[in-house]
Amino acid sequence: MMNRTLKDIASACGIRKKMTFHTARHTFATSVSLSFGVQIDTVSKLLGHTKLSTTQIYARVIEKKVGEDMQNLMDVMESKNKKPNDSRVIS
Repeated sequence: MMNRTLKDIASACGIRKKMTFHTARHTFATSVSLSFGVQIDTVSKLLGHTKLSTTQIYARVIEKKVGEDMQNLMDVMESKNKKPNDSRVIS
């Protein structure tokens, strides 16, 4: 019943990916929880994992995102260190 309901929700939202309970659980763990800074031990408890190593499988998915986020941070820091152009006209 759960998978049927998820399929209906996905269809209503225009999502074409096959939606299952496992897909929803994985999305919650990675895209919702870990990507927004929820501690991995908290996610582990929410998912009902008895071993943290099981949850760490989900964490590997977002390692690429960490690299992208750090690059964005460096870009922001570099732009703040640049002196702005003074475009005022002195008359």
